[in-house]
Amino acid sequence: MPETGRPAGELLAELARLREADLPVRGGQVTAYVYDTGREAVHDLAATAYLEMLEVNCLDPTAFPSIVALERQVVAAVAGRLGGGSGVFTSGGTESIMLAVKSARDARPVSGKPQIVLPATGHPAFHKAAHYLGMEVVHVPVDASFRADPAATAAAITPRTVLVVASAPSYPHGVMDPVPEIASVAASAGVPCHVDACVGGWVLPWLRDTGRDVPPFDLSVPGVTSLSCDLHKYGYAPKGASVVLYADESLRRHAYFAAAEWPGYTVINATVQSSKSAGPLGAAWATLNAVGAQGYRELAGNAMRSAERLIAGVAEIPGLRVLGEPVAPLVAVASAEPGLDVFVIADEARSRGWFFQPQLSYAGIPPNLHFTLTGVSDIEPLLSALADSTKAARAAGPPDVPADLVEALAGLDLDGLDDAGFAGLLASVGVDLDGGGGPPEMAVVNAILDALPPATREALLVRFLSALYA
Repeated sequence: MPETGRPAGELLAELARLREADLPVRGGQVTAYVYDTGREAVHDLAATAYLEMLEVNCLDPTAFPSIVALERQVVAAVAGRLGGGSGVFTSGGTESIMLAVKSARDARPVSGKPQIVLPATGHPAFHKAAHYLGMEVVHVPVDASFRADPAATAAAITPRTVLVVASAPSYPHGVMDPVPEIASVAASAGVPCHVDACVGGWVLPWLRDTGRDVPPFDLSVPGVTSLSCDLHKYGYAPKGASVVLYADESLRRHAYFAAAEWPGYTVINATVQSSKSAGPLGAAWATLNAVGAQGYRELAGNAMRSAERLIAGVAEIPGLRVLGEPVAPLVAVASAEPGLDVFVIADEARSRGWFFQPQLSYAGIPPNLHFTLTGVSDIEPLLSALADSTKAARAAGPPDVPADLVEALAGLDLDGLDDAGFAGLLASVGVDLDGGGGPPEMAVVNAILDALPPATREALLVRFLSALYA
């Protein structure tokens, strides 16, 4: 902290310098995390609207009635496309899911620890919600096409089940769960059913508008009681913007929190956060209105055509294959050749200016690379980079992981290491937490993590994050 304030130009220059190592947020070379319309006017408008609402506090809607008007319009727009209902504007998919889980838990008290029945491909946000809310996740398997199994779902329901989950689509592979069948199973057991449409909720309706066959998935499906939809994904709004919808307004009220047992101002929250900027709400509202229905149809159609071209292109690259049959612009690519390592492909792509998101193996699903395609994805250069990276990875061979390292890590006493000691351990396998020397080579690290059970992966990743911020 400086004794006296630093000049604005100096501070902005330092921000620009710090961002030099960041992945680019526009242009389509990062196939995860960012969504770009390619429309500068929309981006500039959203940024202006964000600044206009930046200092407005969503804590008290009676003090700032603009947030009520904006949220009503945003939620109504989403509900109008996703089967009706009422909802809450949140900071992102994790908060939307957290509220849906809280609503289900509080609306259906059970004896013992409440349970969530979740497909193996379900998002970790449900695990996070269960962890925070004192609940338990019951995993159900997926079939050979990575879709949730309705029969296994029915078998997993117990008197302690308070929520059944389906994905539309699941993030890892872009595959749609059989929502009507799963919702029917849940309804027959008298249990709420949440559809996680965080990634697909604002692209699937527009794909249907363009004439594509999109299976039913929203609140119009009997038995679906809540749904989450992120607007900072295929709604192309700035982070963080999401909506959780409820078929029944009484279930929505269970998301709320009120506290009057103190002498200060009365607290009533619709979300997990209390004080928060209305910037994301204003930016989401502006983006929805600026892009419009026609714009979303165009962006959705472009993104899906890119996904289909990627799928066709992968079939022409020796040693690669697509997992499942995506219904949305999300594609997972795995190795079909012994010795061809997808984690090495990811590193090779990063050295060529592309980011392909690695996904570890789980529940019999092989390690793979995830691609989120958007309305501006430039697919031919992407395919060229993928083909070149695959050829280079084949020549390089799989990462060299010492035979005893995985076993040593599995038995490591992490509590006996401080952050500095753990950072030294990472350095021994080539991970520089200071970010020097260009893009990190993560193939060895990912190969090690892939060989470890999920619980050990989680423990190591927690320590990684702690050391990173130390």
